[in-house]
Amino acid sequence: MPRVVLAMSGGVDSSASAWLLQEQGYDVVGLFMRSGATDDACETGIGGIPIVSAKAHKQGCCSASDAADARRVADSLDIPFHALNFSNGFDQIKEYFADEYLAGRTPNPCVMCNIWLKFGKLWDFAQQVGADHIATGHYAQLLPVEGEDRPGLFRGLDPGKDQSYVLFGTQRDLFDKILFPVGGYQKSELRELAAKAGIRTANKPDSQEICFIPDNDYSRFLNDFRGPQETAGELVDTAGNVVGQHEGYQNFTIGQRRGLGVAFGDPRFVVRIEAETRRVVIGTKEELGRDSLEANRVNWLKPDLKFPLTGTAQIRYQHTPGKCTVHEIGDDRIRVDFDEPQFGVAPGQALVVYDDDRVLGGGWIL
Repeated sequence: MPRVVLAMSGGVDSSASAWLLQEQGYDVVGLFMRSGATDDACETGIGGIPIVSAKAHKQGCCSASDAADARRVADSLDIPFHALNFSNGFDQIKEYFADEYLAGRTPNPCVMCNIWLKFGKLWDFAQQVGADHIATGHYAQLLPVEGEDRPGLFRGLDPGKDQSYVLFGTQRDLFDKILFPVGGYQKSELRELAAKAGIRTANKPDSQEICFIPDNDYSRFLNDFRGPQETAGELVDTAGNVVGQHEGYQNFTIGQRRGLGVAFGDPRFVVRIEAETRRVVIGTKEELGRDSLEANRVNWLKPDLKFPLTGTAQIRYQHTPGKCTVHEIGDDRIRVDFDEPQFGVAPGQALVVYDDDRVLGGGWIL
């Protein structure tokens, strides 16, 4: 019986994944990745990874209640369950998040979590317990492609829940080791299936926030994590005229319309953040639009791509992809020319290129 290590978050997607994998004949091992330090962590665990006691109730980035939900689901399915302390990995993600915001960029911690933890540390742990596969509750699909030695990454069946965008950084070499059990389901269908299977989290609401900022107060997090910062400055228009003052450029994102602190006769948006001068630049929707962008640190998921290539590109999660042409302009750099202007292009966000529903790869917007 093939063994699979499943990342269990305590939500319905990973809980249903556990049941589906069992039904498919896998020997499932559940793993909850705890992000906060706890007094009850052992010094060593499997392969030297610290194991967190089930009795730990300190609130970390992933809550104690989520860990308890995951454990109860595992118990009900009679599968082994481990809660491991990955605080070092989450600290790395927090450092990245703070660095990006204070540099005037818009980070995507979910992508980095997938790269560093869910498809990095998770596979390390799986090898230590003799597993053949790793699995998560992501809404994405890995499907065989004729003439290729590994599956291709495709969008999940439910377009409203598709998470392929945040998976572009996964290494293609792992694709024959990864399973996405829920990728071929609609969310409503999955909840119904989970309820019929008696899974306690069948109706649990989806998490909407960044796991280590449960109140969505980014400014408070940055202040607590890095201390007070000298980020206050001027609001200016695209001609450089001062139109107001702001209390910190980390409070703004590209494309933001509300909460600018200045009233105009017609809509205005954040079109640029200048960390060096601490200026936040405000402009019209036309000034927000971008016909092209550049990205670096590219990760391609389809072999032997020929450039220039045509497809669609997504500039943020839940953005409607725009038709584009992609050019290689360096060993690790691309330029994307859009057929029509795209609004809200934010340096630091992920740029993901698709061929229909298949992820070709992506990079980080400059």
